[in-house]
Amino acid sequence: MGAAALRKVIARLGVLQLDTVNVFERSHYLPLLSRLGPYDRDALDRLLHHDQRATRLGGYTEYTAHEAAVLPVADWPLWAWHRRRPGRPNWEAWVIANQRLIDEVLAEFHTAGPMRIRDLEHPDNVATSGGWWNKNDVYWAAERLFRRGQIVVVGRDRFERVYGVAADVLPPEARVEVPEDEAVVELVRRAAVAHGVATLDDLADYPRIKRAPARLAVDALVARGELEPVEVEGWGREAWLAAGQRTPRSVSGAALLSPFDPLVWFRPRAERMFGFHYRISIYTPAAQRQHGYYVLPVLVDDELVGRVDLKADRQAGVLRVQHAHVEPASAHRATELAARVAPLLEEAAQWQGLGSVSFTGPGTWVPDLQTHF
Repeated sequence: MGAAALRKVIARLGVLQLDTVNVFERSHYLPLLSRLGPYDRDALDRLLHHDQRATRLGGYTEYTAHEAAVLPVADWPLWAWHRRRPGRPNWEAWVIANQRLIDEVLAEFHTAGPMRIRDLEHPDNVATSGGWWNKNDVYWAAERLFRRGQIVVVGRDRFERVYGVAADVLPPEARVEVPEDEAVVELVRRAAVAHGVATLDDLADYPRIKRAPARLAVDALVARGELEPVEVEGWGREAWLAAGQRTPRSVSGAALLSPFDPLVWFRPRAERMFGFHYRISIYTPAAQRQHGYYVLPVLVDDELVGRVDLKADRQAGVLRVQHAHVEPASAHRATELAARVAPLLEEAAQWQGLGSVSFTGPGTWVPDLQTHF
């Protein structure tokens, strides 16, 4: 499966949300797995300039689009309004007090070329008592430059961002700024295409904009014939469908979803559409977790039928299913659904280079799934 297929999925989604947790796999790999099946992760790394000392910008960069996310360089102009927004008062006060440091950090990036923050030779760039994860002022200076778009991500090395000066690495067409009202309309249009059918809250959440500008964008898109109002039984609120969308007669397929997959990242939408109350649980105290630590929703056809907590034990070569739960509404089909889901677990293990699947925890779905291993 080549780069063209990967690009097509990223274009459809708009962004790939990033997250540092890799107990099973880092989140940005998973939406492609759920839509394409097993693919070469190295191909995605090459496309994104990850796990290498990137010295130039390729077709993708990163920004806080929805949350921290990969996005095409061509979309950089759409976020100019976001980069101009003032930060919180205490953050802006820090910037004023540290403007000289910020200028020095920018000058070093300009002189040395793309690099990680830890590679900056500024005398204040030292590890704190808590290590590099406890950020020093040089880190925050670079973060300010990134938020303002003065430096951009050209890739990652061991999952650390590699930054270059925007004026040095961005192509001329990416340095153009799209006016805020035009950018918001385009971002809402893309959210509508990604969702298919959506409420105002859904459309506003996708690019994380406020409801008022999202509503203005919806009205503009309706006037242009790019959105059409629809009624969805049981929703009890306004909804819109992107023009040209086709409603399939049936949906067939199965997938394990990242906690940050666009299908479920807006939890109220997941509950409204699928009756699926969902929390990832990594921030929940262990004693209060219902379904494990890194909980992946399980999609079968057009339903979210369960959830599994997965851990890739790379040292032992085992994919550990630490919890497996079938949703109450699907419990009467637990055996039938297990036959659909077990191949996904085996496929995920092979994709990770693991030799087997092992059930090491509880859950209502465990007995049915175990019969397939």
